[in-house]
Amino acid sequence: MRAILADDDYNVRSALRLLLEKELDLDVTGEVDNSDTLLEEVCGSSPDFILFDWELPGIKVDKLLEMLRKSCPDSYVIGLSGRPGARQAALNAGVDAFVSKGDPPEKVLIALRGLLLENKRN
Repeated sequence: MRAILADDDYNVRSALRLLLEKELDLDVTGEVDNSDTLLEEVCGSSPDFILFDWELPGIKVDKLLEMLRKSCPDSYVIGLSGRPGARQAALNAGVDAFVSKGDPPEKVLIALRGLLLENKRN
């Protein structure tokens, strides 16, 4: 499986990469720090997972999510944020899962495994 990480903080991307590659059979095929680059990256690689910062610089998040869905309709989209009010906004906008940056790292793994399990049931 393939994932793209999108966050303007290099340390967040690095931590996610280490976690995902160590704990899951998942290759991180791209890391980006803005929404324009994210769209270019997903168009070229069709990832299974897109993990992106809900406050990612560039295109407004609702438009970005719409564009991601059109570019990669089969990709799971996971929103990330350290802002308390972002969870509900992200879920209302249609992300498949949301993880707070303040949560323990295991929450990212739980979200990804949950999406995979859900897919096997469908």
